[in-house]
Amino acid sequence: MFLLVFIVALLIAYFIIHRIFVHRRTFNGTAKLYGKTVIVTGGNTGIGKATAAAMAMRGARVILACRSKPRGEDAVRDLIQETGNKGIVFMQLDLASLKSVRAFAENFLKSESRLDLLINNAALASPGCTEDGLGMILGVNHIGPFLLTDLLLDRLKECAPSRVVNVASSGHDLGTIDFDCLTAHKRLALGSSDADLFKAYTHSKLCNVLFTHELAKRLKGTSVTCYSLHPGSVNSELGRDINEWFTRILKAFVSKLWATDTVSGAQTTLYCALQEDIEHLSGRYFSDCQLVQVKPEARDDGISKKLWEISEKLSGMA
Repeated sequence: MFLLVFIVALLIAYFIIHRIFVHRRTFNGTAKLYGKTVIVTGGNTGIGKATAAAMAMRGARVILACRSKPRGEDAVRDLIQETGNKGIVFMQLDLASLKSVRAFAENFLKSESRLDLLINNAALASPGCTEDGLGMILGVNHIGPFLLTDLLLDRLKECAPSRVVNVASSGHDLGTIDFDCLTAHKRLALGSSDADLFKAYTHSKLCNVLFTHELAKRLKGTSVTCYSLHPGSVNSELGRDINEWFTRILKAFVSKLWATDTVSGAQTTLYCALQEDIEHLSGRYFSDCQLVQVKPEARDDGISKKLWEISEKLSGMA
């Protein structure tokens, strides 16, 4: 309990400082996306929906890759009405199921001829396990996107120049990778308390950053680039499975002190997806529409390579 209160206190202090001293940047690029196809995972709500709307406004064909069919179809109707772009479609994707990830990729590759942007946006902070026996946070926040990206890489290469954008979090600074826990338990952390879930979430965000670092190395010589980012703290559904009182505390401060607007939260995603002349920064991490240096662990070649190899096994690729 003390640890949880301490974490909340740190978050509150962080948000107050940023609210007072930091001006959030807006992406002002003018790129048009007519004839381009974009996948946004978790595109039915929050930052994902705001990102999908921005892509549709620029003329892209947008695939909302979401778990819930009713909510996904509702989002499609909302976005078509909002943007006037009828090229927005729902395709079912449950990142907690490797079978679903493979089925989504197969369906997409059969029905769509292009893929120009893959935005791995979806994430959660829930207890429990996936149907494949992985920790839920590990499965949805890292292994699912890892497999999805691999299955779609050939199409991205065919349509190059193209990009992969992985929505991470500044929380990765608090994360670490316990490879013993990962291999023995297929989890990023043990326990199911709010503090344990928070730790697992930060570990998963470090996975996102390391995945991007390693992917960039493996994509050298192609015209596919990749980026990870911190989107800002946004009043979204991310914590809907954390205990109610803890969620209320976080939302009470986050929503009142800083960046409740999902459109603001999507700006760095748009920057990484659309900003010109950042190809030489492939594999790097961004926050508030600018390059940020990550801690040594988050850019360690040995750690990223080991995480990749274990991820291949956990996703059934190896």
